[in-house]
Amino acid sequence: MAKEPVGRRASRRPAAQFLVQLLGVSLASFFVPLLSPLLLSGTLGTDLPQTWNSQFASFLAAMAALFGFRRVTMYPGTRAFAYVLPIFSTTFGLATAFLLASRSPYSGTMLLAGYFASLAITFLVAFVSQRTASPSRMYYVPAGNTDIVADTPQVEWVRLNAPVLPDDEDAPVVADLRHDHDPDWERMLAQAAISGRAVYHTKQLRESLTGKVELEHLSENSFGSLLPNLAYRGVKRTVDLLACAVALPLLIIPMLLVAVLIRLDSPGPAIFRQRRMGYQGHPFGVIKFRTMEHRRESDGAHDAITRADDVRVTRVGRFLRRTRIDELPQIVNILRGEMSWVGPRPEALPLSEWYERELPFYGYRHIVRPGITGWAQVNQGHVAELGDVHIKLHYDFYYIKHFSAWIDILIALRTVAIVLTGYGAK
Repeated sequence: MAKEPVGRRASRRPAAQFLVQLLGVSLASFFVPLLSPLLLSGTLGTDLPQTWNSQFASFLAAMAALFGFRRVTMYPGTRAFAYVLPIFSTTFGLATAFLLASRSPYSGTMLLAGYFASLAITFLVAFVSQRTASPSRMYYVPAGNTDIVADTPQVEWVRLNAPVLPDDEDAPVVADLRHDHDPDWERMLAQAAISGRAVYHTKQLRESLTGKVELEHLSENSFGSLLPNLAYRGVKRTVDLLACAVALPLLIIPMLLVAVLIRLDSPGPAIFRQRRMGYQGHPFGVIKFRTMEHRRESDGAHDAITRADDVRVTRVGRFLRRTRIDELPQIVNILRGEMSWVGPRPEALPLSEWYERELPFYGYRHIVRPGITGWAQVNQGHVAELGDVHIKLHYDFYYIKHFSAWIDILIALRTVAIVLTGYGAK
């Protein structure tokens, strides 16, 4: 029996993902608005025109967003998540504007319920599909910058030895489009694009597949501006405070119980304080549950590093580190404005000073507030060696470049998975 081409099998995965999203978003956008009055007030909506208008507006907006998302999602990997939030916000905003302009009765609560439910389903299905996707096949032009081949072993790379389109019609063609290719290669790339094949530029594809941005020289970065998304900064701060207001009443009793367990497990205070480098390069005192034997804060970079199987970590401390519960007291740092829920992890002052001496532009990561969880943590885990910190810096730069709600949501989803598995803990 003939073996099915890899590219054809790979092309079926996005189709299956879309069908799952279509079913989930259809149900969520239509039935969640109907159930939202029941959840909020204990009764179903009695105004039938208002209920029907809200349900159908939610359903049509969600369907338009989902089909729009499918059309504009070009690059595989993390970049696809960037389109979810703006597209759904646009279609639901247009649906609300139409209802207002036509003076049709509707429920803002029901529309919001449909909006958030549809967003959640789309993000969740895309997240699970990304985590479980099998390696895909891509053909690359062996000229210019081809570092992407070594950096993305999850992809089955096939070298093109001649400027001829491969028979595998579903597999993308990848090339360094900034390179001055020979005319025959340029004709092949143009033919690939005209025939409807995906033709990716190595730089953007590498960034999307690895989730990293290299910034070795300020004059060579692709940010356009060295400042991150300023409009989102205020929104993010508001969300941080609202999340604290919701989480603190729920966590205060469990946190007190954790403090008691720490005191019973080993001598010393339950809370550990340490000076770390923070937002805009200003040091601050981070607050954590103590997970190590009680000691004075070290002034040396070597002693500030937590190693694998560090003998200083207590029995309760190992559990707290694996589940990230030791980070919960940093809610106080968030309320003070020193940290955010999501952002680059703050380093101890001796480590930060060492890294800044050794790594170009390390200090640029301080342009956003540090976070309890971050893009480097969910991709790389805890690191200590200088070479690993350099890679971590590329993850931080990716986060700063794409500083927005979509990447914060993606980090939050991955953090939940990490808390359940203990990935990256030391």
